[in-house]
Amino acid sequence: MRTAAIYGCAGHVLTEDERAFFAEQRPWGFILFRRNIDTPDQVRALTAALRASVDDPKTPILVDQEGGRVQRLGPPHWAKYPPGDAYLKATNNPLAARELVRLGARLMAHDLKAVGIDIDCAPVLDVPTPGAHDIIGDRAYARDPALVAQLGRAAAEGLLAGGVLPVIKHMPGHGRAFGDTHKELPTVHADLATLDAWDFAPFKALSDMPIGMTAHIVFTAIDAKRPATQSKKAIRLIREILGFKGLLLSDDLVMNALSGTLTERAAKSLKAGCDLVIHWNGDMDQMRQVAAGVGKLKGGAARRAAAALARIVHTPEPLDPVEARDRLDAMLAGRLDAATGPDVAEAQA
Repeated sequence: MRTAAIYGCAGHVLTEDERAFFAEQRPWGFILFRRNIDTPDQVRALTAALRASVDDPKTPILVDQEGGRVQRLGPPHWAKYPPGDAYLKATNNPLAARELVRLGARLMAHDLKAVGIDIDCAPVLDVPTPGAHDIIGDRAYARDPALVAQLGRAAAEGLLAGGVLPVIKHMPGHGRAFGDTHKELPTVHADLATLDAWDFAPFKALSDMPIGMTAHIVFTAIDAKRPATQSKKAIRLIREILGFKGLLLSDDLVMNALSGTLTERAAKSLKAGCDLVIHWNGDMDQMRQVAAGVGKLKGGAARRAAAALARIVHTPEPLDPVEARDRLDAMLAGRLDAATGPDVAEAQA
């Protein structure tokens, strides 16, 4: 039986201590960051080694590959992708932007699948409000909930078509926060009706997605004492009001928005209703602390985990990556007539 955790590792290859720890703990999955990325061959070897450490070739491996500021696999070995808001800016047309977002996500899935990564912590469904902290900023697809929902679904569809599971984040919404959860615990004071009409809307529209991630934010209208990740009230709202029935991950436990020991952070997040917790930085002492607060993945959480993995398409949608990348670059450069034909170009005019 697996444990309800996702861990990182320290470098480009596994150490013997890491192998032993993962073999003992048998986490549900692993997550890679820039420190783990060198060349395609190296990443393939690392993902294989991580799976071998728990003796399971189907163990999920995650990464944050949004584009823009949040891209773990990048030049010179992988193409650079734009931030979320670049697609609508390039087209000034929601329908053209939707095609562009899906194409970008499909190409990302192609990149990830080739090196053994099968879950991408994207799309961002947060909708920034005026004056909010720029930790979301250009990562958001738009400044309107309906457009975020449309473009977020396009991204999710592109990833799914390429055999990579999307993770919608950060539930129930990070766009109104006036602080960076990496550094502090933000508090949102908006009333429930306002949140429902704005922040919650994209998540409700994509509630059918296989995996979601929580936000380390206090919403006083939901629970004035606890961040959503550690709030039974917030998790109940995600399940009942947002309608999300998929696998629910915590955001990273190391973020300063959370307080207490890492053991306490993990235990509180799982007790509140997160299915899995993420510890990202590969620090062995910290991982041992997290492990002390994590139990076996069982019951509804185990069923949701299995259902999520069942959504992986093992024969990806056909793709010519060279042609697709040329088309993406042309569209981002505004040459829509050359990339997609006169109808789209005329619609944009």
